[in-house]
Parts: sequence; C-alpha cells; structure tokens
Amino acid sequence: MEVNKIILGEVFAYAFSFKQEDVELFAKATGDYNPIHLDSEYASKTMFKTPIIHGFLGGSIFSKVFGTIWPGEGTIYLKQDLKFLSPMRANHSYLAKFEVTEVFPEKNRALVKTSVFDDDRICIAGQAVIIHPTKL
Repeated sequence: MEVNKIILGEVFAYAFSFKQEDVELFAKATGDYNPIHLDSEYASKTMFKTPIIHGFLGGSIFSKVFGTIWPGEGTIYLKQDLKFLSPMRANHSYLAKFEVTEVFPEKNRALVKTSVFDDDRICIAGQAVIIHPTKL
C-alpha cells in the first residue's frame, strides 16, 4: 500500500468551532476559570464585550488535526509557537490552515505554518514541527 507523502508547499484546511460547553470543560481540565471565558456579565465590561475562548483551546485544534486527520495517526507533535492575534468565541465557525514550509526527510520531520482564521481575520498564527514515520 502506497503512503501519500507530505510535500513542501502542501496546504491543508479544517473548519471547526467550539461550544461553550467545550470552554467550560477546558476550564475544568486546566483550572483556568478566568471569568473572561465563563461570565457574560463580567465580559460585557471588558474590551471584548462578550466571553472569549481560552487561547490554548483555540490552538488545540492543531493537535487534533495533526494527530487524527492530517497527516494523522502516527504523527508526533514536537514543537509549536503561537501568537494570539484576535479573540475567538464559542459557537462561531473558524478555519484552521496548515502549510508545509520545510521538509526534513532524513529525520521524517516537517515545519508547518499553523493559522486560525475568522473569514479574512487571523486569530492565531504560529508554526509547528511534526514528525511522522512514513509520511515525511
């Protein structure tokens, strides 16, 4: 069976959203109960006006995609840097984009530009290093 190799310049996109229940579960898992994420009245008095999701919850989409969708099972997520550029909210649709910017076939590794978009507005920008035993 032939394995599809990841190639330089390859782009993958994934549409997603989080529910407020996801935000609450993330708060419980991490212990981050900052009211900006959980309390509408509190958030209404901030620059955001409504609750926003945790930045790392938004960034967790990269882990989901790498490990289960693209390149998928067998992927090891070695490194990630993130910049949180615009707030994200529950019950809103976003698009995660992945672009292979470097490939190191001798080490089965790739450098991948990672981004989350709300239409044309970028919410999260960064890059990741992944390893995959057969696809790189």
